[in-house]
Amino acid sequence: MSWRPIVEGIGEAVRLILTGDRVVLEITLRSLQTASYATFLAAAVGLPLSVFIVMREFPGKRALRFFFNAMVGVPTVTLGLFLFTLFSRSGPLGSLQLLYTVPGMAVGQAALILPIMVSFVVSAIESKDMELRDLVRTLGASETDTSIAIVREAFSGVSLALVSSFNRAFAELGIATMLGANISGVTRVLTTAIALETNKGELGLSFALSFILLIVVLGLNYAISLLRGGAT
Repeated sequence: MSWRPIVEGIGEAVRLILTGDRVVLEITLRSLQTASYATFLAAAVGLPLSVFIVMREFPGKRALRFFFNAMVGVPTVTLGLFLFTLFSRSGPLGSLQLLYTVPGMAVGQAALILPIMVSFVVSAIESKDMELRDLVRTLGASETDTSIAIVREAFSGVSLALVSSFNRAFAELGIATMLGANISGVTRVLTTAIALETNKGELGLSFALSFILLIVVLGLNYAISLLRGGAT
């Protein structure tokens, strides 16, 4: 087995990164943009929903929690197929024209990471002393103020949920492929570009993109470890 293709590929990857290759920079920024949009959307829905699940009693609460916990492991291709059908021209949401766009990929990734967001935040809030809720209420706080106080108390766990969700969206491939179609200059992101360039035999660009993906993911995992340390 020859190591030459790997060595040459890594050498080319280093050159592309150090010289600030335009294609590498463009794909990286689009990946960060898409994952950021997805995390924002998931947080906008997931944080209020998580607080509601913890602080309210309602029929079906246990089933709802089970649903989100189960959906953490949903296959991305299954979710991607469902969303593709929704966003396609003949689908019920076809008029929104989200298919093959960055916003469309962001919505898809948001749907993927929403269960992670809810499961983590619910666990983080429940790990805190619920006597804080009663104390805040006795001081005359509204339900909104009480919810904000609870989230602040569980800040490390909530931060962990946000970082983990971004990490998952950033490194996702299936939904990005099905909803974005890997269109050059439009929807191509790190994961889809790596798959394409590897199939084309362009190991230098593939390694460069892989290194950037790993750097971001490892950096986020390090952040998660720090947050876990702060939570203990």
